[in-house]
Amino acid sequence: MAKGDDVLNQFEKAKKEEIRTDGRKLKVGIIGTGWIAESHIQSYQRMPDVEVVALADLIPGKAEAFAKEWGVEGCRFYPDHLSMLEAEELDAVSVCTYNMTHAVCTIDALNHGVNVLLEKPMCVTTEEAVEIIRAEKKSGKVLSIGFQPRFDPNMQQIKKICEAGVLGEIYYIQTGGGRRRGIPNSTFIEKRTAGIGALGDIGCYSLDMVLNAIGYPKPLTVTGYTSDFFGKSLEYSLPENACRFDVDDFAAAFIRLEGDIILDFRVAWAMHVDTPGDTIIFGKKAALRIPSTDCWNGTVGGPMTIYHDVAGQRVETVLPIIENRGMGLFDRKIRSFLDAIKNGGTAPVPSSQILYNQAIIDHIVKSAALKKEVEVVIPEI
Repeated sequence: MAKGDDVLNQFEKAKKEEIRTDGRKLKVGIIGTGWIAESHIQSYQRMPDVEVVALADLIPGKAEAFAKEWGVEGCRFYPDHLSMLEAEELDAVSVCTYNMTHAVCTIDALNHGVNVLLEKPMCVTTEEAVEIIRAEKKSGKVLSIGFQPRFDPNMQQIKKICEAGVLGEIYYIQTGGGRRRGIPNSTFIEKRTAGIGALGDIGCYSLDMVLNAIGYPKPLTVTGYTSDFFGKSLEYSLPENACRFDVDDFAAAFIRLEGDIILDFRVAWAMHVDTPGDTIIFGKKAALRIPSTDCWNGTVGGPMTIYHDVAGQRVETVLPIIENRGMGLFDRKIRSFLDAIKNGGTAPVPSSQILYNQAIIDHIVKSAALKKEVEVVIPEI
């Protein structure tokens, strides 16, 4: 299997779908040429109205090697994002750097009048998220956050079920996910680059799945817990990784949301079980069970079930998996961003929502450090 196929298989392979354009090509730059940038470049290469003209990376020669590997011709290379932004007239950039530099790269791009597709997690702290949104508002540019599961029809079905009132008033949600053994390597496992571990890598996905479904209510308080047992253990990690591992490999939290909704959350890179549990959305009329996945690949883990009563009888309605037709999820993420730029539309995954996602993650970390419940504090924007 080719390296590119291995990357894109995690987001569902793209299928041919006609893209209508006005003939105008958008000039795009990519900041950071690591693993996730591989999916971005392949998706951009499938878009007839995009020209990738610039690549920036802090590691000497990395951007040039990336361009050669993926057949990017005629682009220019830069040793950092600022030099690229100052030298190029770009329509958009993908920010594909490690978490700790998401905020500075995004803010600088917006301040230079460039539209931004920012990979998840949005950043590391609540304060960084607020500064990003301030720059976005000042610039008037499109900023979309990289949550491709939003474009899966099964994920969209969850939102439709909640919005249609099928479940009635929602009062409690349990959600999470993870891997029995799935600690990544590279910049993911150190605070100086990642800032956060499993919380930012896959926890943000499970939070977005349920929060988006119920309209992203504001988080009020968080009681959080984090651990790093597996990442630091020589029994489960290579010595060269265990000695530098200093982020979370497991996290759990009890979150109170506006509307008197409780969110019970847990996520893991490693654990002694195959799943920390399915997602269940409890409503006063019905409940929805969403099977977990062994790795966040963009969809649900199997047919969903609605538990409800009909004429006094307990009934279970199984919802068949909806096949994603046309573009793959990653291509839909890229395409929706490009269309918002060209058509003057709004961000497909708006920062105003993901601010709450980021605030929950940040306050889980803060609560875990203090070993007590904390109020979610979001500065004025």
